[in-house]
Amino acid sequence: MNPRYVPFVILALLGAGWGLSQPLAKIVVSGGYRPIGMIFWQFVIGALVMAIITYARGKRLPLGWPQVRLYLIIAFVGTLIPNFTSYESARHLPSGVISILISTMPIFAFPLALAFGVDRFSWVRLSGLVLGLIGVFLLIGPDALPDAAMVAFIPLAIVAPLFYALEGNIVAKWGTYDCDPIQVLLGASIIGAVMSAPLALISGQWIDPRLPWETIDWVLLLMAVIHVFAYSGYVWLVGQAGSIFAAQVSYLVTAFGVVWAMLILSESYSSWIWAALGLIFIGMFLVQPRARKS
Repeated sequence: MNPRYVPFVILALLGAGWGLSQPLAKIVVSGGYRPIGMIFWQFVIGALVMAIITYARGKRLPLGWPQVRLYLIIAFVGTLIPNFTSYESARHLPSGVISILISTMPIFAFPLALAFGVDRFSWVRLSGLVLGLIGVFLLIGPDALPDAAMVAFIPLAIVAPLFYALEGNIVAKWGTYDCDPIQVLLGASIIGAVMSAPLALISGQWIDPRLPWETIDWVLLLMAVIHVFAYSGYVWLVGQAGSIFAAQVSYLVTAFGVVWAMLILSESYSSWIWAALGLIFIGMFLVQPRARKS
């Protein structure tokens, strides 16, 4: 393969992998597992894989107070809260709708960036924010969802992209204290596992890892592995092709998430949902930061 096409192939694979995670989450929660138990094992599996990657690269995990504080923030803001709300909303909403809502992350990132002082105002990007929000409101329109009662869970599903946007702006504002993204995810996974283990036990959401495993156990494992390798691949892609190119994965994650939901879960969508998807995609395009001239 021509090396110039490799970033495009990786981009497509990342979109397909991350997009698959929403239908898989729907399968797991429909099988009876609950968010905190799922999050704990996602942290554990992520920590194991990231530890192997980190030490294979000849690096160690920085453990100064600034780094530990960063790991704590990333674990709480970047995984624990958004994954809890995303998995909980997956019990009540179609998987494809959740994929569409998660794609609003760049749209929420813009006003947060202004508030954090890490970006400048732009009328074009403001128009993208407005279009994206109109797309979200279309999802609560008449006959948009299979059941009108599902509308109550739209705000819950929006918490995840809002917190992902918050996480990105925190990193943009204060940096990662000389940690690379793999080290940050490793530290956050370790702290997250420590935080979520007692929560899973106390809440009765603990998932017993002992054999024999059922189908949802293998699906949960697949979810965690996909997340780790997709994240690692994204970090590699940013380094090879730049953050602007890598950011386009947002479109593919949503598109693949909707397609996977149709193929795996046999979901179908109303014209309101397709219109919402179109508006949110346009909004994403307008709020994406443009490449700066050197």
